[in-house]
Amino acid sequence: MLQPELDSPKKSLRILYADDMRELREVARIALTRDGHTVECVGDGQQALELLAANPDGYDLVITDHHMPHVNGIELVTQLREMPYHGKVLIFCSELSSAVNETYQRLKVDRILYKPVFPSELRQVLVDLFQPVSCST
Repeated sequence: MLQPELDSPKKSLRILYADDMRELREVARIALTRDGHTVECVGDGQQALELLAANPDGYDLVITDHHMPHVNGIELVTQLREMPYHGKVLIFCSELSSAVNETYQRLKVDRILYKPVFPSELRQVLVDLFQPVSCST
């Protein structure tokens, strides 16, 4: 019996990933690139905002760490919501207080993932967020 392939979304995504930890950026970039996605990595939220301001339609997904210097995840998403960006937003974090979690929910982030985030988990989240739902009758 054939099983549907659920290991990657159907289309190649344009992803902006902001994290101050270079090693994590590199692991995510390698995993996502192997899956056929285009990934641009930056070291903080300020750099991400500059890229998004220059090209808000340039990304299907913004992944951001919560704890970063200069502009943290909440500040990044808050400013992102004031832009004409229509893509999805994914937060990576080590831990969040309930107040911070509620703030992210108010900002309508699409998903929060707790570190460590494994490539298989990230891949499944992308499938959940981007694979079209088909109705069978």
